[in-house]
Amino acid sequence: MIETPARDTLLLTCQDVRRLMSLDECIDAVEDAFRQHALGRSISPGVLGAHVPGGGFHVKTAGLATNRESVFVAKVNANFPGNPSRCSLPTIQGVIVMYDASNGRPLAILDSIEITRVRTAAASAVAARYLAREEAATVTVCGCGEQGRSQLRALTRVRPIRRVLAFDADFEKAERYAHDLSAELDTDISPVRELGAETIRGDIWVTCTTSRGWFVGRSHVAPGSLLLAVGADSEDKQEIEPELMAASTVVVDILDQCVVIGDLHHAIELGVMRREDVHAELADVVSGRRPGRGRDDEIIVFDSTGTALQDVAAAQLVYQRAVATGVGMHVDLAGSGAPNVHPVAHR
Repeated sequence: MIETPARDTLLLTCQDVRRLMSLDECIDAVEDAFRQHALGRSISPGVLGAHVPGGGFHVKTAGLATNRESVFVAKVNANFPGNPSRCSLPTIQGVIVMYDASNGRPLAILDSIEITRVRTAAASAVAARYLAREEAATVTVCGCGEQGRSQLRALTRVRPIRRVLAFDADFEKAERYAHDLSAELDTDISPVRELGAETIRGDIWVTCTTSRGWFVGRSHVAPGSLLLAVGADSEDKQEIEPELMAASTVVVDILDQCVVIGDLHHAIELGVMRREDVHAELADVVSGRRPGRGRDDEIIVFDSTGTALQDVAAAQLVYQRAVATGVGMHVDLAGSGAPNVHPVAHR
């Protein structure tokens, strides 16, 4: 493993992370993390959540233990949806602590905003790579915030996206989304006011909202579609009709997690699905242990609740690049506390 000096912990800001990791690199790293998980080379993912007025906190943990190196991460994220309008703070704020899993030394502390944004989209891209039809070219995006933007950027890396329909409860936000990303991605993007006749033709759906009730159902989705259900990352969130889940092939990121906090959780609670009805975890599909898409007319739902396996992949990539290029601040957390500041590399 490339390391910082003995005892030092590397501090990396959001700007550092953004400079050190590309979206394409993150997609490949996340795909490999799922593969390693299927091969038994991971430290089991865990999740803990706490609700407070106006938002909540969640802690996600996981590790990767290969022949080359062994690392463990713990991510603590705060999620306060009202922050942007109420106090001009981001909705998501947090940190990732990465440890050497062979001796417990904290190797790095990273701002989590950029990693959370990119790794979530990267997981959707990996799912689309294995579960979407090869010719899938039309996307319906529900939720036009920062995550919705990252999701579309990632999808364009793995499928030939030519047409995008942008839906948001705030139509002006959908209009800004269409305006900004049409130019950035050179793609035909149109805002829509409702999910109906136009959106039903979507090959891929992305739902990344804070909805507490389902809004995409059986009447909205055409045969052959892939639904990337991203928003239900706590037990009170829901985006996909339980009956649509039951009628589809369901692939999850982490089964134990999705039965507690994902859209799958609501389908099980309603009694229209059982845990045993889930087709596979994404790791099993990536590793080839389970098949991906079986038919062109198959509707597949990827229940993406977010796993620290994705955070491990991204954090490890960023850390190794930072050490190799001299980016970040070195601090001896257990020593004098005096930071040893290294020049930031501009590359």
